[in-house]
Amino acid sequence: ITCPGVQLKDKQELYLSVFVLGQYHKTECVPAVFPLLFQERLLFEKEFANIVDPGDLVKLLEFDTTVLELIQLVPPVGKVLATYEENTRDFLFPDPKLTHGLRGLQREVLMKRSPSFTGIAPKLRFSTTCLISDSLLILGRSHIQ
Repeated sequence: ITCPGVQLKDKQELYLSVFVLGQYHKTECVPAVFPLLFQERLLFEKEFANIVDPGDLVKLLEFDTTVLELIQLVPPVGKVLATYEENTRDFLFPDPKLTHGLRGLQREVLMKRSPSFTGIAPKLRFSTTCLISDSLLILGRSHIQ
């Protein structure tokens, strides 16, 4: 996360909170100095029962929302400095014009800064990879097809 020219008033560490497909993960904490480097891979897995047609999966992902929050560990509960929200379909499968090189690699988006955050909006650079597989349910066990 970059934010040129911005120095944080509070010196407590920060982390990135990620909510995708109904699941929540957060990164390790980093010092409160831009650029913030989160060198982590977050894995989200989801099974969609009764989805046969890929088009139905696309519709389902369009109604799901992905939320990323930049949070500083300011007592008592932490302070949200910036957020990024997008429907999960567009988050996982962005338009080709929004990416550089291969699909999903090195995307850059502007986060929406909170009212308490001074300075310009932070820029988030990240990549996503998505794997979709079919499975058959036989006698209560899942078999990959």
